[in-house]
Amino acid sequence: MEQHPRPMSLVLPHPEKLSGASLSLLDGNFEDLRDLLLHASQLKSHLKQDTSNLNDRLLHLRMDLTKHAVSWISTSLSAKNSLDNLRLSLESLCLVTSLPRSRDAVRKQRDRELEQLVEELCQIQNRRNYLMTVLKLESLVGDLEDSVFHPMRGRSMLQERLNHTIKTMNEIEQVLGDVTRHHSQWQRLVDTVDSRVDKSLSILRPQIIADHRAFLSSLGWPPKLALSKGEGGEAASNSIPNPLVLMQGDQKESYSQSFLLLCGLQQLNTLKEKRKKLYKESSGVGLWAIDELVIPVASRMEYHFMKWDEEPEFIFALVYKVTSEFADGVDDFLQPLIDRAMLVSCSAKEAWVSAMVQMLSCFLEKKIFPRLIEMVKEKDMKSEGTSSWFHLVDQMVTFDKRMQTFVNSDTCLSYEGSSSVAFSQGMSVMGLFCKRPEWLKTWGKIELKDAYRKLKEDIKKEKAWVVGSEGTRLGNESNSQSAKYVLSTREDYKAPLVADSFISRTWTLIDHGLSIPTILPRIQFVRATATKLLWYIFKIMLLEFKKTDLSDYSSFEESLVQACGLMNTARYLESKLREWSDDLVFVEMWAAETNVKVGRETEVSSCQGCFFGEELKSLVELETNWLMEIITVCLHQFDSLCDDHFNNNVEPWEEEEEEEEEEVITVSRGVGEALDSLRRELSVLQLNMNRKDFLDLWRNLAEGLDHYVSCKFFAGKVVLLRRRFEVDAEALMMVFQPYCVRPGAFFPRVREILKLVSMDEEGKARLRGAISRNGSNCLSLFGISNLSLGQVEQFCRCY
Repeated sequence: MEQHPRPMSLVLPHPEKLSGASLSLLDGNFEDLRDLLLHASQLKSHLKQDTSNLNDRLLHLRMDLTKHAVSWISTSLSAKNSLDNLRLSLESLCLVTSLPRSRDAVRKQRDRELEQLVEELCQIQNRRNYLMTVLKLESLVGDLEDSVFHPMRGRSMLQERLNHTIKTMNEIEQVLGDVTRHHSQWQRLVDTVDSRVDKSLSILRPQIIADHRAFLSSLGWPPKLALSKGEGGEAASNSIPNPLVLMQGDQKESYSQSFLLLCGLQQLNTLKEKRKKLYKESSGVGLWAIDELVIPVASRMEYHFMKWDEEPEFIFALVYKVTSEFADGVDDFLQPLIDRAMLVSCSAKEAWVSAMVQMLSCFLEKKIFPRLIEMVKEKDMKSEGTSSWFHLVDQMVTFDKRMQTFVNSDTCLSYEGSSSVAFSQGMSVMGLFCKRPEWLKTWGKIELKDAYRKLKEDIKKEKAWVVGSEGTRLGNESNSQSAKYVLSTREDYKAPLVADSFISRTWTLIDHGLSIPTILPRIQFVRATATKLLWYIFKIMLLEFKKTDLSDYSSFEESLVQACGLMNTARYLESKLREWSDDLVFVEMWAAETNVKVGRETEVSSCQGCFFGEELKSLVELETNWLMEIITVCLHQFDSLCDDHFNNNVEPWEEEEEEEEEEVITVSRGVGEALDSLRRELSVLQLNMNRKDFLDLWRNLAEGLDHYVSCKFFAGKVVLLRRRFEVDAEALMMVFQPYCVRPGAFFPRVREILKLVSMDEEGKARLRGAISRNGSNCLSLFGISNLSLGQVEQFCRCY
């Protein structure tokens, strides 16, 4: 009689009698009863194979444990023997110490043996620590390998196993970190564990990423980009739906688990790099999970980018639109997950913006800039390539500023100042020049050449070196103000119009350089462009000053006006360079340049200690030399007009007769002509020179005239007529009356000569007696401190 198979309900136990693990196994491998009948034998073979593998693994662990135990017993026996030997030595020591003579020797022997004991105990402890660490790592790595190589079915069970694997790798990394910090001699152990973990990681990471990408694709990511050209040349479209925001229920939870797995994997990778000292803090904020969102978006956007390779404004508009529209959804949904993953100082919004910017940078680096480089190098295409380069860079700078404003829109820490605050490299498309220094060098050459061309055009303009009458009038009106020497604008400095061109061209180059996010490339660009342009400007000014013929007295006043324009330009440039150097951005650049000694060696000088120190030093030297040249020419002209009066016109200096004492004495003819010329020159200088330089000029000129007149007074063989000299000296000092209240204070030698000349006979006799007794020590008692003893004695002999 044929036997029928027993019903399945009689074969399988009741579900309530099964354990939770058994139920999970059955649910994870069989969907229904038919699936059980078809695949039961296959599961049985898999389980037998796994059981066999686990038994082999267990046997291997038992053998390893036996070896370690034998090693431990051997070490313990060695320690026991050492302790027994020590005990015997101590007993012998007790006997020996009863002899007084051998106490010192015994103490030294005891110290040596105790030191050896401590060393042996330390070795035992180190071996014990090593053994415990090995056992712990072996257990963790074995658990990791079982989790990685054991096949699993079902998404929930797979994610649970992956979470357990990440947790195990973190525990292994913590142990390896402690070993690296405290037991550097165990490097072979660390290398062995790293090798086994890396093998597991090479299998685990692609699996996690592939699972994450598959889930994103099932959500409909990336969304379609429905674009149309809007008014004003910008890419316009309706709002793009965000699949991340539309997720609900199990989908949302599954994506969250996948996101956390990627975050945990990245955090583990960061810990490994820090332990191996391979981790570098970068200005960019990057998350692998957010990068996975950007990669499919980039592949879809590149189709549009390739159509706009000659219209980069559309590319930047599209990237900004997609970045801004998805940022809020990314921030609202992913930031809680980042906080849940305990990633410190990590912002979902900044990571999203950074990933999108880096995507755009990669496209520019691979597709746009290589073509521009070729165009710039080709002679026929150089002009077009330069124009396209400038247009692209302008778009990049504008894009960075828009992104900076967008990122800082929800914070109160944004800097609303000059554009000198550079964006971080990770969120700046201008960071591309930091990665490609050869492109930075090319950009600098293009910018500098364009600045040279524009500057030459500015110099050739008809009124480039002319100071407008309006500026001169404003300058004169400001003399009545309390802060008459506080200069700020070009009109205050009475600089010609070309000075504004110098400043604007230089600042344009600096402003472009400040858009570079990294400080050292920024310094390199500014030095290669703005600094070189400044030296070119100095050369132009020096050549212009050489064209002014100050030796031609027929056109002396016109030459003075031209020289004043150059003096004012130099002073205005100096003020601007000092103003820029005081800015915090330039202070940081100067500190960084000093630390790494970029471009030039650090020197100590009165004009240095700031970013434009060398340039300021050169400007100050130019101003000083030009000022001294003007003063020297004025003194030479004064000497040529009144030299005959001092040397050849002897008759007016003879002693006057008593009947002529009441005759009115006027200024000498030669001195009068010289003073009239000096007055006109000072008026021209005051009208056309900035107030600071004019103040230095007339004071130094007064000092020179004081020295000149005193030397002439004592150079002749005759003594000047007292009244004649007093009139001439007072007339000389009156020339400087409009510029100070007490002009006599700036003619100390002339003032003391007048004091000597006005002495009566009794005073002269006292002076002669004091000199004969005390020499030069007595001159201060007579109010003489600027004339030498020889000059005073010469005066006393002549009188």
